[in-house]
Formats: sequence, C-alpha cells, structure tokens
Amino acid sequence: MLTFADSLTITKPTMIVDKSKAIKNIRWMKNKADNSGVRLRPHFKTHQSAEIGEWFREEGIKEITVSSTDMALYFAQHGWKDITIAFPANVHEIDHLNTLAETIKLNLVVDSLETALVLGRKLKAGVNIWLKIDIGYHRAGIFYTEMKKIADLSQEILNLEKLNLKGILTHAGHAYQESTHEGRVRVYDESVERMRAVHALLAEKLGLNLEISVGDTPCTSAITDFEAVDEIRPGNFVFFDIMQLERGVCTEDQVAMALACPVVAKYSARNEILIHGGAVHFSKEKVTGADGSAHYGAVAFPWQHEWGKILKGIELRSLSQDHGLIRAAPEHFSKIAIGDILIVFPVHSCLTANLMGEFRTLEGGHHEMMTKHAHR
Repeated sequence: MLTFADSLTITKPTMIVDKSKAIKNIRWMKNKADNSGVRLRPHFKTHQSAEIGEWFREEGIKEITVSSTDMALYFAQHGWKDITIAFPANVHEIDHLNTLAETIKLNLVVDSLETALVLGRKLKAGVNIWLKIDIGYHRAGIFYTEMKKIADLSQEILNLEKLNLKGILTHAGHAYQESTHEGRVRVYDESVERMRAVHALLAEKLGLNLEISVGDTPCTSAITDFEAVDEIRPGNFVFFDIMQLERGVCTEDQVAMALACPVVAKYSARNEILIHGGAVHFSKEKVTGADGSAHYGAVAFPWQHEWGKILKGIELRSLSQDHGLIRAAPEHFSKIAIGDILIVFPVHSCLTANLMGEFRTLEGGHHEMMTKHAHR
C-alpha cells in the first residue's frame, strides 16, 4: 500500500487537513453569504486553529463566532477584533469578559434577566448583546412564543448602560437530524419565520430594529437565499464529516479532515483490524446505516500526497479509549498489513478536532490548535 510522503510520516493517530478542500469550502459559504448580502460569521469551534483562522481571513472574513470565553481569548490574541461568544454568558468569567470587552468588539448571548443584570453591574466596557431565542431545538434560549418575556427582557437590557441590544440569535441544532434536503429547507424556513415573528414584536412594542443571526451547517448548506436574516454562523462546513456526508449535506469532495491511524494488529478469523485510534481521538459519535448497524468512521487508503476515495465494506465499528476495531470485507482485509496507515474520517469533525489539539496538512505543515496543551 502506498503511504504519505516522508514529510507526513505517521507514528500515532494524527489529524490531517486537506487545505485545498477546506479553502474551497470557505469560499463556497462566503460566496453564498455575499450573494444574499448577509454577514458570514463562521463558528471557529470546529477547527479551533489560528492557522485555519488565517485561511478565513484571507477570504475576507472579519467577524467570527466561538463557543467559550477561552476560545474568544485565544482568537483575540491572534488578531480577531469582532467576536461573538455563542453560549449564554457565564457571569463567573466576568474578569475575562472585561479583558475582551476592553480590547475587541465583544458580542455576548443572554437569555435571562439575572445574567443581564450581573453584566450590567460588572462590565467595565460596552458589549453587544444578542438575545438567545429557542425556535425548537430546546437546548438554550427563550422559547419564541414567550413574547412577553422576550419583550420584558429586551426593555431591561435597554436600561443597562454597558449593554447594547444588537439582535436576536438562534441555532437550529435539530437540523442535524434531518436526512433530506427538503427537511433542512423546512427547518430553515420555520426558523426564519419564528425569528421574524420575534423581530416584528420587538419592532412594534419597543421600536427596535434588531439584527437576526442564525447558524448551522445543514441549513446554510441547503439554502441559497439568506435575505430574510442579517447573519449566518455555520462552522462544521470548513471540514464537514461523515455525519454530514451520509445525510447528504455535503459531497465526499468537501470532506476536508481525517485521522491517519497506524494498523497495530489483524484478526483474520473475524476480518477485523486493530488501529491506534480510539474514543480519545474520535469521540464516540456514531451514525447508523440503512442496515441498522452503527459505525464511528469511514475508511480510505492514503496516497502519496492525498487520500483515496472512501471504501465500501470497511468501517470503524467499535471504540475503546485508545483502540479502534475496523471490520473489513475480505478484499480490503487482504490488502492491509500491520504497520500500514489507514485514513479514517470521523463522524463528527468538531469533536475530533477538539480532542486532537494539533493537525498536519497534506503539504506537511504541522500546526497546534487551541486545545493542544489541554490534551497532551
């Protein structure tokens, strides 16, 4: 079997990024946003990398989304000046929030009066506030039908000097469960309709003309016209993954990240291959195929400077902490030797990238990510 070039010698589970595919994905989503005249504020929790952040910057991206205060600090240190923390503001991190508010344009998410009042008392510099609206995902936010609660909280925020009420924000996370293009379009249209209803209420009751921010990769990949909103915040699209591929959100040519894993043992009696690569590398996210069987990743062979097509009849079928068992059809099993490197595409690229903490590009570049020192 051919292996990666010497500059990509693999000795342990290693995250590999196809830079050319990632940049094409960035350009694709940026063009979609530009064609609708909306702001693309990509979510950087997927890659958590200053290096990949530069790929976005080179395509004209100036505003970003993150999922934690630590992530905001990391990207602020790497020159990003307009950052949304798309997680309900944690008042215990007020010192860090003040550091950010005094140095960048900071956007915080709020869905309670208690949080707003603490921010109003303790912030030393002004921030933009986005009201978190729950349009059906039921993870966080004020449910969109609670119009009085939304209006009352908005009024209270208007009375707080350091808080500038900028807009309403939502995340249709349930779109990830949709297996058809039509289903993703339906979720997007429903989300926008509900956000527009909240927008209209606040315009009528308080005279506000707030912005609308939505964001998830399945919906933004399916939609071409975003003119009913002001901002989109997808993140997973930079890499995509097997979950998105199997649900038809992306094509195989758009999947831009994989793990290169050494083969450490073979078991011919059951056509299984043991790799160094387990739950601490992939997470335990899985997908279920049409036959009802679950797997944790798809497999390809490495080539000289790239990876081959995803193979049929060979999948990552079980994970323990550091072990992964791949079940292979006989025609694949016979081609693989102990010491070979296999390319395994994770089910959920965001979790895998977070666990790995560093990556290499196909060209041989080696880059640390925000989580490098947390995981090594």
